[in-house]
Order: sequence, then C-alpha cells, then structure tokens
Amino acid sequence: MKLKVGDTVKVTLGKDRGKTGKIEKVLPKHNTLVVSGVNLYKKHLKSQGEKKPGGIIDITKPLNTAKVVLICPKCHQPTRVGYQGKAKKKIRICRKCSKPINGGTTKKS
Repeated sequence: MKLKVGDTVKVTLGKDRGKTGKIEKVLPKHNTLVVSGVNLYKKHLKSQGEKKPGGIIDITKPLNTAKVVLICPKCHQPTRVGYQGKAKKKIRICRKCSKPINGGTTKKS
C-alpha cells in the first residue's frame, strides 16, 4: 500500500469530508485504514458486572483508502504518492513537489 501508519491524510468522501488525521492502523487485506478522529460511531455497551460498567463509547471504524488522500509533509498539499528507485530501495515521493515522503513508521517482521 502507498499509505503507511503515521501518515497524515485528508478525507475526500463521506460524512467526514475535509477532516484530517493520522493513520493509526492499515488493513491492506481489506484495502482500508483507521484514521484518528475520523469515521466515529457510537456503541452501546451492556454492563458486565461491577468491573465493566455499561455505557456509550466512541468507536473509530475503518475507511476505504480511495476516500483519503495523503498530505505531503513538505509542501502541505493533498497529493498522490509516487515511487523513485535508489540503490535497491523504493522511496515514496510527493507528486506535486517531488520531495521524498519520510512519514510513517517501518515495521520489521
């Protein structure tokens, strides 16, 4: 996927159009991602005894990747992601300012 955990994105479609937030979780199998503070829903929980009281909680549901666009950390513009190969490494670049995008965290499995 072109979007990574830690990237700042802007929502382009849906009820939260125009909001921005950081990516908390990426689900490439379903082509979705979880963005903090976006796509919030209420869930009513029944009490499970004294240790787990009931109530209404906010849940962040995943968004489709087609509904968001990356915000470039250098030029602060909504942009597409491109790739540039340098010495056996693929580097993500901004399509508007052509500078590398260093955002996101890398996980080693």
